[in-house]
Amino acid sequence: MLHNRRDLHALAYLIALPALVAWQWRHGWHPLAYVITLFLTLGVGVIHHHHTHRRMWRHRRLNRLTDLWLTALQGHPTFVFYPAHVGNHHRYRHGPHDVARTYRFGGDSNDLWGYLAHPFHAVWALYPLFLAWLARLRHRQPGAWRYCLQQYALVAALWLGLAMLDWRRWLVLVLIPQLHGLHWLLATNYLQHAHADGHSRLDYARNFEGWINPLLFNIGLHTAHHEHPRVHWSELPALHRHYRERLHPALNAGPLLPYMFRTFIASAVVPRWRSRSLMRHEET
Repeated sequence: MLHNRRDLHALAYLIALPALVAWQWRHGWHPLAYVITLFLTLGVGVIHHHHTHRRMWRHRRLNRLTDLWLTALQGHPTFVFYPAHVGNHHRYRHGPHDVARTYRFGGDSNDLWGYLAHPFHAVWALYPLFLAWLARLRHRQPGAWRYCLQQYALVAALWLGLAMLDWRRWLVLVLIPQLHGLHWLLATNYLQHAHADGHSRLDYARNFEGWINPLLFNIGLHTAHHEHPRVHWSELPALHRHYRERLHPALNAGPLLPYMFRTFIASAVVPRWRSRSLMRHEET
């Protein structure tokens, strides 16, 4: 019933995350289990992203159930990817009309403060987009509109029910991991696009290699994904090899964690590691 058997990897993450939370709810907080839980919130965000671009299942009902499962695991509705990501980010590719373009908020930056602040800026900019999209949907497709509201209701019911059972466990085991996943979901835009050229045909995105890709469904191969958004994530490495040599060298950033250390921490004392903008001119 899966379109691609490689999505068994995704299903394992979708099962493992609530299983680890349930185990800790019953037996108590465990440091290793909690670290894995936090990592899995990243994986679930990536799965949500890929499921939006290319539905996981051949059957509509299974895809709808996966939407609801992702909503429950992430603590926010899955529909938000359509107006924010597909209809905005993929359409404008970090260009001047991209609502959450990184250089919109305080100028064209790529530093620790910009990375930490970007999720808050992005939420502030994107929520009016969600509300406007829902308003149009209510008139054009009332059934789809009700389905989106059901996702909000699911989150509210789950939070309320778990908080009533034990608000401390809910806070530590559910809400904080969900906020962690949401931070990475939004901050990834900054990692992939800050100081890239929003006016360029190809140099609008940064790519990461290394362990992030086998662990997180090739999310680091961002140019190939933008150029082929409907391609299954398992096909991105071959496409990345096609684009890699055509990009500005600074946009092939190597492994993610060393990049973050160089750019956000060590660059404060090693000037040659400071990020430099590829934008032809700055827009705010």
